[in-house]
Amino acid sequence: MKARVHSIETFGTVDGPGIRYVAFMQGCDFRCRYCHNPDTWNCHGGEEMSLDQILEDVQKYKRYIQGVTLSGGEPLLQLEFVIELFTRLKNMGFDTCVDTSGQVFDNNDEKIKKDIDKMFKVCDYILLDIKHIDDDKHKWLTGKSNKCVLDFAKYADSKKKTLWLRYVLVPGVNDDEDSLRKWKAFADSLKNVEKIELLPYHKMAITKYEKLGIKYTLTDTNEPTKEQIDFAKKILEIKGEE
Repeated sequence: MKARVHSIETFGTVDGPGIRYVAFMQGCDFRCRYCHNPDTWNCHGGEEMSLDQILEDVQKYKRYIQGVTLSGGEPLLQLEFVIELFTRLKNMGFDTCVDTSGQVFDNNDEKIKKDIDKMFKVCDYILLDIKHIDDDKHKWLTGKSNKCVLDFAKYADSKKKTLWLRYVLVPGVNDDEDSLRKWKAFADSLKNVEKIELLPYHKMAITKYEKLGIKYTLTDTNEPTKEQIDFAKKILEIKGEE
């Protein structure tokens, strides 16, 4: 079994608990305006790697990593590979984590739900990006509806999966009080949210867009100030440094 992989980080500290091996998977159906990895969008890009290749590489770092995170891109676009990899990793004693936006989920698709259930059985943590609570604004921001994202969150919660929710704070887009409070109300409706992470918007990927010939549409959007970050943290009830 093989998958398309964009890149690998062997000392990840921000994608789940502890020190982690992080594989950034290739392919994504969202087109987030602030995406810092637009080179992961193409499903046919990156490098083809086999299951055994990744497992052998993970073994090199077993002395200091707690577990393995699959990020992206959108790792669940390669769901069959994720299930098999996580199954093998669990048998090797590693904890597993997926960083997703839930974009593959469909409440009306029984096959995808069965596959998601298989993934849940071998996945310890789910990092879920909910980019905007308002559907129209989510479409503007990502090109897609947030229905699949919110449905995935509720489905994962119903299965008692541990959720870490992530919110990228973008001034003028989702930093207003109304959006923050509605987002928090949704988070509070879930019973298995262990952590909320606030990720301040940044412009570090602009040069990457230029190299790829992709228009960056948020050039006039400033990075959030400390006051804006603190305001969001207060509403989202985030304590300490993120």
